[in-house]
Amino acid sequence: MYTRFAANLAMGIALTTMAATCGHNPPPPPARATVGGCAVLPADNAWNTDISKFPVSSGSAAYISEIDNSGATKLHPDFGSNATYGIPYLVVPQSTANEPINYTNYGDESDPGPFPIPPSAPVEGGASSTGDRHVLVVQQGTCHLYELGRAFWNTTHTRWDADVGVNWDLSSNALRPLHETSADAAGLPILPGLVRYDEVTAGVINHALRFTVEQTQHGFIAPATHDTGSSTDPTRPPMGLRLRLKASFDLTPFHGESLVVLTALKKYGMIVADNGSNWYISGATDSRWNDDDLNQLKTVPGTAFEVVNTGAIQH
Repeated sequence: MYTRFAANLAMGIALTTMAATCGHNPPPPPARATVGGCAVLPADNAWNTDISKFPVSSGSAAYISEIDNSGATKLHPDFGSNATYGIPYLVVPQSTANEPINYTNYGDESDPGPFPIPPSAPVEGGASSTGDRHVLVVQQGTCHLYELGRAFWNTTHTRWDADVGVNWDLSSNALRPLHETSADAAGLPILPGLVRYDEVTAGVINHALRFTVEQTQHGFIAPATHDTGSSTDPTRPPMGLRLRLKASFDLTPFHGESLVVLTALKKYGMIVADNGSNWYISGATDSRWNDDDLNQLKTVPGTAFEVVNTGAIQH
């Protein structure tokens, strides 16, 4: 499943070796994102792979046109200073008690509980939300990421009721089993693709971002393992499709938080992870976001992106 990524990474290793042989010191690898003292996935994980030199997909123009609706949509930050906007996450100590998980929909595709997710863990959209209600928790020490979808704390039975749940080992490249979902429709972890405030204020994002599109085809590209589409239209993006901001797109008019995001989109790109509004990129809930700054992202047209070739579509 990582064939294409492995090939590109092998090429990078070969070039690095050649540079060393010629007496040139290769640049050090970028620092990985960390949450709660845990590195977010291995350095060679797809989320952490620099795709700025990857070849453009032969279907790029058709994919962009399909997502872009003839230029009617632009990039949109699906997060901001509103306390109910974005996807929250929580870091807990290793001593956190495990809580039972009762699966209400995709239990056969979920990891068995219990999980160290406190009853007070923040829920996407707030306690009264009727949306996806994601719950994301990183446990320090073990460096495991626990993610639930459509999660509700059941006070009567003192347990979490959730559609689906996954226990991700952040030190591993292991994927979900083929055709099995996660808390995200593409079978991907959510936290590694979020725009996080601490990274942006540090001035650099060293990973790909998560984003949504309205319509997808029946198929997925690794590291995605699952799809929700039934369409056979080849112009519709499959889950796991990876886009990057074109190198030619001028970033000089941008500043602050938006500039950090756009710089990352040139180097690491963004991955189709779920169905939703076109061009909506996901970020962590944080009241410190500067909405005026983030609004710069809304000026970036879909045509500023291109699709890169990261592997074959699987069905």
